[in-house]
Amino acid sequence: MKILVCVSKTPDTTSKIAFTDGGTKFDEAGVQWIINPYDEWYALVRAIELKEKDASVSITLVTVGGADADPIIRKALALGGDEAIRINTDSSDSYYIGAQIAAVAKAGGYDLIFTGKETIDYNGSSIGGTIAELIDAPYISLATKFELAGTTATVTREIEGGEEVAEVALPLVVSCQKGVAEQRIPNMRGIMAARTKPLKVNEPEAVEALTNIVSFELPPAKAGVKLVAPDNVAELVRLLHEEAKAI
Repeated sequence: MKILVCVSKTPDTTSKIAFTDGGTKFDEAGVQWIINPYDEWYALVRAIELKEKDASVSITLVTVGGADADPIIRKALALGGDEAIRINTDSSDSYYIGAQIAAVAKAGGYDLIFTGKETIDYNGSSIGGTIAELIDAPYISLATKFELAGTTATVTREIEGGEEVAEVALPLVVSCQKGVAEQRIPNMRGIMAARTKPLKVNEPEAVEALTNIVSFELPPAKAGVKLVAPDNVAELVRLLHEEAKAI
């Protein structure tokens, strides 16, 4: 069985976010980059767990980005990927990214494609569905459990007020979230092995992006806290009426 796991480079959640050029570009100065947590902790680890049960499983990682994405790819290989493909282009358009990955998926004939439910920078949640549409495969989003028996997958996902369980034949695209697997840390053996695992660089397909970013804007700064003396009820009532905002 061949599994394709989509991974992406995102800023660490502790990074200070700023924008340059009049709010049109993300300022990368001093930013620590990591594997998108939903891709790493859930999609990739679940693929590794499937390989641990069946040695015939192979795991290929795919990412869309420049050479600065190589370190996060190597970390993913250290966790347990067998090989990686980097599509040598950069874009914020989810259709463009999905189309690039779909081209890899078609060429590789993968049985199963895992993505994280979303990236923590753009929070778009659209890559998995885009890939599935372009390769004409079933798609199940927001999976919390994934089991495989032969070529049939049983996927559990949360819905309003409960859970939904679906059975579907491979090939299949699944986006993963908390519950599918537990975070792992690369060991020294994996880190050393990752240095020699294949990392192939593909040039991008000719695909037209459908969107472009016009500008970024930080949320407004939090207002200061106003303290009211316990015996000054009138002032508290005035503030609640005149200055407090509904949440």
